[in-house]
Amino acid sequence: MQHIGKLLILLGIVLAVIGGLILLAGRLPWLGRLPGDILIQKKNVTFYFPLATSVLISIVLTLLFWLLGRR
Repeated sequence: MQHIGKLLILLGIVLAVIGGLILLAGRLPWLGRLPGDILIQKKNVTFYFPLATSVLISIVLTLLFWLLGRR
C-alpha cells in the first residue's frame, strides 16, 4: 500500500506541473509558432500541425522522466 501512495503523490505532482505549464503556455508567444510547425491556410480551411513544438515537448518530457527514473 505504501508503494501506491508514493505513486499517487508522484502522479499528483506531475499533473500539477503539467497544469502549470498549460497555464503558462499562453504567456509564451513562441510556443506553437516555432519554425517547423506546419500551417496551411486556404479559403475556408486552416490546417495546423505543431511538429516542432511536439518534438520540443517530447524532448523535455523524455529528459524529465529520465532524470526522475535515475534513482
